[in-house]
This record gives sequence, C-alpha cells and structure tokens, in this order.
Amino acid sequence: MIDLAIDGAVAHVVLNNPAKLNALDEEAVRDLGDAYAEAERAGVRALVLRGEGRAFCAGRDIAGVDPRDDDVMGYLDGLVTPVLQRMSAFPAPTFAAAQGASLGVGLGLLIATDVVYVADTAKIGSPFAALGATLDSGGHALFVERLGAHRTLDLIYTGRLMSGSEAVAAGLFSQAIPADELLDATVAAAERAASGATAAFVASKRLVAALRDERLGLWESMRQENAAQAALCDTDDYCEGFAAFQEKRPPRFEGR
Repeated sequence: MIDLAIDGAVAHVVLNNPAKLNALDEEAVRDLGDAYAEAERAGVRALVLRGEGRAFCAGRDIAGVDPRDDDVMGYLDGLVTPVLQRMSAFPAPTFAAAQGASLGVGLGLLIATDVVYVADTAKIGSPFAALGATLDSGGHALFVERLGAHRTLDLIYTGRLMSGSEAVAAGLFSQAIPADELLDATVAAAERAASGATAAFVASKRLVAALRDERLGLWESMRQENAAQAALCDTDDYCEGFAAFQEKRPPRFEGR
C-alpha cells in the first residue's frame, strides 16, 4: 500500500506494508508512480519518501511468483524503471528516510531520490547471491561509481550488507542518523528546502542529473540490468533461489 499526504508545501509518500517489509508488487509500483504524479499536480515544493515499520523497502514482493512464468522485463523495464525515472525527475527537492533494509527495488527508490538520510543501522547492498538473480534498479551504476569495481563485486558475490553508517562513509548517501531521529531530521530538511529557493534548487537538480547521467549512463545501465535479470529467469539457479526464499530454506545452487 502506498499512502500520500500533503502537509502544506511538503508531500509525504509512505510505503505502508510493514508486514512484508514494504516489498513492492506490481500494483504497489503503479501506486507509487501515481502518488508522485498526484504530488506533482498539487504543486508541492518538497517531497519526503519513507517506509513504515522496521524496513524501508526489501525490494520486490516475490511471494507467490512462479519464476518459470515470471515476466521480469515487464516488472522491471515496463513498471519499475519508468517509475524511478518519474521519481528522479520530480520537479521539486526530494528526500528519503531509510531505516532497516533497502534492497533491490528499494535501493532503486533511494537512487532516484535527491537526498537520502539513512539510519545508522540500515542495511544496504545486494541480497541476490541467495536468489540466483542479479542486482537491479540502478545498483550497479551507483556502486561502481561510488565503491569501485572490486568492492562492488565483493558485495555482489558475498551478499554482505553494509550498515547505514558504512554506506554514508563510502559516499553512497547523504547522512547516517540514529534510527529514532531519522524521520524528524528528514522532514525538517524537506521543510527547510520547501521554504527556500526551490526554483534554484530544481535548476541545480537538473544540472546534477545531467552530469550524473553522462558519467554513469544510469538509465542505460538499468536497461542492461533488466535484460540480464530477464535472462536469468531461464536458469535453474534462479528458480531454486525463488523456491528457497518462498520456502524459507537455504538455496542449493548448481551453477546453471
């Protein structure tokens, strides 16, 4: 469930499915895009994105998904990437407060946000080593730029998750804040931005986006991630990873 509330000049978009760690199925991704569109029509001057419960967003909701019939390109390329592009192009400063897990698509939501504050105990990385899948939603582009190739592949191969403090020290996000202070600090920053020279901020946002896209090739990288993920759907390991996750057991991979 995606909730939208507008408080003065600030929109609050809330991922509100804490029982599933705010994992996103197709309907939730569509609703998220709709929430940003509605906030844009309302003319807000800043936006806060957050998740209810102990996680920001654990990624895609794969409960009940049959990997042999899964339309990964439809989900990632047809749904997720356009929503991330809408989020990235939102015509006002955007802020995210991320506690707990921010993985997969959840990491993509942070990449598409202007300023990201994370709890010092947050968990950031690539959990896909246990799924037979690959990092998606722009994660390769972000990690390689900020961490370099060796650390990126170390995280991918091992599945190790960085803490929020470690992620900020590595330059992935803006600030690491104690979890009990995170939301207040993020909202305060958004309110300050909303009361400031937002036209100038948006001009800077567009300049930064142009430099970032030229350097990272972010959207092209994301398209390649989507295609790689779709190709992995045909592997036995991908199906085994899905089944193990759904059955809450360790996966038994065979490398094919």
